[in-house]
Amino acid sequence: MLKNKLKQYKLILASGSPRRQQFFKDLDLDFEIRLKEIEEIYPPELKAAEITNYLAELKANAFEGELKENEILITSDTIVWHNEKALGKPKDKQDAFEILKSLSNSTHDVITSVCFKTATKTALLCETTKVSFNELSDEAILYYIDNYKPFDKAGAYGIQEWIGFVGVSKIEGSYANVMGMPVDKVYEYLNNLA
Repeated sequence: MLKNKLKQYKLILASGSPRRQQFFKDLDLDFEIRLKEIEEIYPPELKAAEITNYLAELKANAFEGELKENEILITSDTIVWHNEKALGKPKDKQDAFEILKSLSNSTHDVITSVCFKTATKTALLCETTKVSFNELSDEAILYYIDNYKPFDKAGAYGIQEWIGFVGVSKIEGSYANVMGMPVDKVYEYLNNLA
């Protein structure tokens, strides 16, 4: 399928996220991982998708001038947007607890932007999924943090883990997007490109 169509291209995934890497494996695509240390700082006036668009493009721009003609670089960024505020990865256990407490018994947006960069052009796509949580007891939150250590996850949770099964009451939009990539949109973009 897509793997054959993309034969003349080389896909480069600039992400250390095991979940994003797994998506590409599950799509049966050949890809290479290239990582660069990027300071993920964005202008404070940016809101919601403006933040993820900015950061996904920032990560891609770090490779400016390095891409060969047949290479497609893919970068992405995910945030949890709640009460007009971006929730990134928790700094520590206390921060994770406060984030999850704030998400309890409410609905938030998970926003992911994906940037595709070649030697000659850059394209962005963005997806928003609404996630509603049941009320989470302090005990449940602490159990989750202690056992699953969600310190590498925006919003301090992984929907594919225990908390997603017991805590999430409703999802509107892409499930994969909540895990860090709107896989159907990425697949469609690459398919159209090929």
